[in-house]
Amino acid sequence: MRFLPRLSLFDDIFDEIAPNGESFKVMKTDIKESDSEYTLALELPGYAKDNIDLSLKDGYLTVKAAREEDKETKDDEGVIIKKERYSGSCTRQFFVGDQVSEEDIDATFKNGELVIKVPKKEPAIETKDVKSIEIKE
Repeated sequence: MRFLPRLSLFDDIFDEIAPNGESFKVMKTDIKESDSEYTLALELPGYAKDNIDLSLKDGYLTVKAAREEDKETKDDEGVIIKKERYSGSCTRQFFVGDQVSEEDIDATFKNGELVIKVPKKEPAIETKDVKSIEIKE
């Protein structure tokens, strides 16, 4: 993993690495922008809603998904001749801004697609009192 400076909503933080060392994208994501919000649609086929976790920290929205899968093949007498097991997890992270809170984010999961709506919010403007300094002769 490499360190990257603060990024925009459209920049990915994590790219998963395949066993052969090549980078590939997980949780393929479509991002749509409207006047008031961003809508992220993430592909998560085969994952259960209970195995998906969303969190928000320091302006970064993190999506984690994990699953375990068992496959087995039996012959006519019921003897197992092949058994495959898969377990794994994946993570994606998006910078959505320090001004967004957990209550602002709306997420739904249906038919293997996680849809997250993040409102657009302007950064809070820090106001500091300006005090004059007297210049002496």
